Amino acid sequence: MTGGFVTVPGANAYWLRNATVPAALLTGLPPGGQVSADGLVIVDLAIRDGRIAAVVAPVAEPGPGLHVDLQRGQVWPCLIDVHTHLDKGHTWERAPNPDGTFDAAIRTVTEDRAAHWSAEDVRRRMDFGLRCSFAHGTRAVRTHLDSMGPQAAITWPVFERLRKEWAGRVELQAVSLVPLHVFGTREGEELADRVAAASGILGAVGYMSPQIDALLDRMLDLATERGLDVDLHCDESGDIGARALSHLARAVVRRRFRGRVACGHCCSLAVQPPDAVAETLDLVAEAGISVISLPMCNLYLQDRVPGRTPRRRGVTLVHEFAARSVRVAVASDNCRDAFYGFGDHDMLEVFREATRICHLDRPYGDWPRAVTTTPADLMGLALAGRIGPGMPADLVLFEGRTWSELLSRPQADRVVLRNGTAIERGLPDYRELDDLLGGRSWNASC
Repeated sequence: MTGGFVTVPGANAYWLRNATVPAALLTGLPPGGQVSADGLVIVDLAIRDGRIAAVVAPVAEPGPGLHVDLQRGQVWPCLIDVHTHLDKGHTWERAPNPDGTFDAAIRTVTEDRAAHWSAEDVRRRMDFGLRCSFAHGTRAVRTHLDSMGPQAAITWPVFERLRKEWAGRVELQAVSLVPLHVFGTREGEELADRVAAASGILGAVGYMSPQIDALLDRMLDLATERGLDVDLHCDESGDIGARALSHLARAVVRRRFRGRVACGHCCSLAVQPPDAVAETLDLVAEAGISVISLPMCNLYLQDRVPGRTPRRRGVTLVHEFAARSVRVAVASDNCRDAFYGFGDHDMLEVFREATRICHLDRPYGDWPRAVTTTPADLMGLALAGRIGPGMPADLVLFEGRTWSELLSRPQADRVVLRNGTAIERGLPDYRELDDLLGGRSWNASC
């Protein structure tokens, strides 16, 4: 492996010495380990047969064997992206958002889907996104899939094919994405059957309506009957009256739902009065719902008014949720489509921007878990998202030593280990998609 800031030997056994690890990502602090004021600890990692054999405090005189001195560069477990839209990705040049608003994004994607989303179009764009994720050090991805009408029969088989092709590299999960009212119809039952057959997660967009409680009950019952977890988009706006999250929490308690429940976005909570906020936070904690914040996409879309500087950040109350022991993850959401015209499926970028947007620093505390341990737990991946003896040596090695060093540069020279072996990190060329995009990716700038 070349091009990284260090060279990792292609051997069955070696040591990564003088590695800085966020203490929150260790399964246990080794004897003699000292945690800094910023929550970092320096350790030596023994790698053997693709696994972490030992995590120990640094020793002055290393024993025999191969050693890689990281000179206190940070080591993280491979990252987890628990909320994406791979089926929408990389359509910007073909279907750009004309004014950057949420409503325009909905219209633009709807038109693009009707005109272009064949099985081959979806497969190639999803595979492109996965290759980016893999190269950047992502171990698992949960993607929402537009599943309205005939699109479900096109996209879900594509997803199942890609899941097989990527097995052992990127663990894939899929969530249905339809308006909540679909689950009040026969189409909703058929979709639930399709999701179950694909071992997926049942999901919807939880818009407010007079029927919201009955529809949530029906969706949860469909999930219970099929043994499915649930993952919803909720309150993705600055509307003070958007309170689908609290309705979902009540429904989970009311129906005694036993599956995992995650909720993405929850932006409107940030503009609601304190009494409504406190009630919703308590309900979410009682229901055991996990919250996924999408800070990059929501910062782009929310509070956008032409000609006016945005006042709000468009993110949910991550600190208040965490204070109530609600599990909070952050994820990438959309990538180079009408909902977000940027991004490269890089979860370090997501964490870096989330830290700035949501103030996940001073102290950093457990926040590194938001892109590792917490999403791994949400996805049921017990052997991912943490560093400890016996865990797979799926690691990302960064040159940055301190938080400021790590989060001030893209860390483009990172080294990604899978089962202890450094992977080739070449990113796919955007030109691969030119034929799908009608050449607009280069014509537009000529």
